Amino acid sequence: MKTRVSEKGQITIPKKVRDQLGIRPGTVLEVSAAAGRLVAVKHDLQDPFHKWRGKGRLPSGLTVDGYLNKARG
Repeated sequence: MKTRVSEKGQITIPKKVRDQLGIRPGTVLEVSAAAGRLVAVKHDLQDPFHKWRGKGRLPSGLTVDGYLNKARG
C-alpha cells in the first residue's frame, strides 16, 4: 500500500492497516528511522486489564469458588 506525505508532513495510515494493527484514534505510536526505513511501533500506555481490576463484585455471601461452582452448574 502507498500513502502520500502532505504539505504539513503528515501521512494517512490506510484503514486496512489500522484495522489489522488495532490502531484507533488516540493510539500512541513511537516513530523512528532505522536502516533508511520509517518505523512506527504502537505504544501501549498501560495494562489493557488495568481499567477492569476491582470492578467485579460477587453476590453477597459467596466466595469466588462458591460463585464459580454456581455459575458452572
